[in-house]
Amino acid sequence: MSVFGKIMSAIFGSAHGAAPAPQPSAPGSSPASAPPAPAAPPSSAPPQVDVEAVLTKLAAQNAEKLDWRKSIVDLMKLLDLDSSLTARKELADELHYSGDKNDSATMNIWLHKQVMHKLAENGGKVPDELRK
Repeated sequence: MSVFGKIMSAIFGSAHGAAPAPQPSAPGSSPASAPPAPAAPPSSAPPQVDVEAVLTKLAAQNAEKLDWRKSIVDLMKLLDLDSSLTARKELADELHYSGDKNDSATMNIWLHKQVMHKLAENGGKVPDELRK
C-alpha cells in the first residue's frame, strides 16, 4: 500500500470505526409510541469524513504532544506510520513533488499541504486553514 494510502486508511478507518452503526431492534421490542427510524437514502458516495475531528480525537488519546496541524512528521507519527525521511521521500514521489528532496524542511511543508488537499479530494472534510 502507498504511503498516502496508509494515511487515508488510518484516518478514514478511524472515522468509520469510531461510531458503530446502530443495530436494528428486534420486532416488537420498541415501544408502540416510538416511530420507526427512517431508513438512510441510498447513496453511491461514502459519507464525508471530518479529518480534523478524527485527528483531534487521536491527538487527545496520544500521550505525545504532536503538532499534526503543521507537521507532516507529527501527522504520520499520530497515525502510527513510519515518518522517516525515506518514507517522506516516498510520499513526495507519490504526490509528484518536483522540488529538492534533500531540502527536507521545504518538502515537509509541501507534503503537509498536499496531504490535506488529497484528503479533501478523496472525501475528507478538511478546513481551509489546514490546506494553506
